[in-house]
Amino acid sequence: MEKKITITTFLKKKESGEKIVMITAYDYLTAKLVDETGVDGILVGDSVGTVLLGYNSTIPVTMDEMLHHVKAVARAKPKALLVADMPFMSYEASNEDALRNAGKFIKAGAEAVKLEGGVEVVDRVRALVNAGIPVMGHIGLNPQRIHKLGGYKYRGKTSEDALSMVEDAKALEESDVFAIVIECTMAEVAREIMKRVKIPTICIGSGPYCDGQIIVLHDILGLTPFQLSFVKRYANLAEEIVNAVRKYSDEVRSDIYPSKEYYRSMDPKEYEKFIKKLHRGED
Repeated sequence: MEKKITITTFLKKKESGEKIVMITAYDYLTAKLVDETGVDGILVGDSVGTVLLGYNSTIPVTMDEMLHHVKAVARAKPKALLVADMPFMSYEASNEDALRNAGKFIKAGAEAVKLEGGVEVVDRVRALVNAGIPVMGHIGLNPQRIHKLGGYKYRGKTSEDALSMVEDAKALEESDVFAIVIECTMAEVAREIMKRVKIPTICIGSGPYCDGQIIVLHDILGLTPFQLSFVKRYANLAEEIVNAVRKYSDEVRSDIYPSKEYYRSMDPKEYEKFIKKLHRGED
């Protein structure tokens, strides 16, 4: 039986140089499937808002929505470490808010939470860690802060911005996060951060130099209508789904489906009795 992956596993992988693999999942079925592959971590990301809920950004995602999806994924009992994204305004206002909401995620089955931000969130991180809740940091492009950033822009293009990200990473490490996600950042900056912190760095759209990678499942499966520049599609399930449903529709309309092998019929004698009784009841 495979051992349960914990934050200690992540730290050991950093020490050994073994790459960490993370992926998103938002429901019981996909969590079961991705866990069968042996991934190290499953993130119930607030990206569920743009991937499944039809929002234009992650900002509208609520705690109730996130808890719904965390509970569904937790029911799969994954061996992978289960991390929950804390949605916008679930932790920014106060340590009390952060503790209350992170506690809800842990009770729902999450084993760690992820917060966006650097220096500005270290107080929140310390409060959570002191309460026994493992925290994953998230720097670089922070989707919850797109209005401040001026949109979805790559980070670390200038030396000043790159240095600020190094400072963010060090501050998060000092506040005892167990790992840091680095999103959409120049690869050289991610590499320098990885070299300067003792905790795992997990890249998404930030090059190959981190201690691991994380990606949105629906992106690599070809289920999303757009393809991000840093995403490699390993399948085109959108086309497969459309083709399958189109064929199903055609067969229903042509009276081909369901054919004999897809339904059951009464025993002829029982059917005859049924019809006789039916007719008697109608007379």
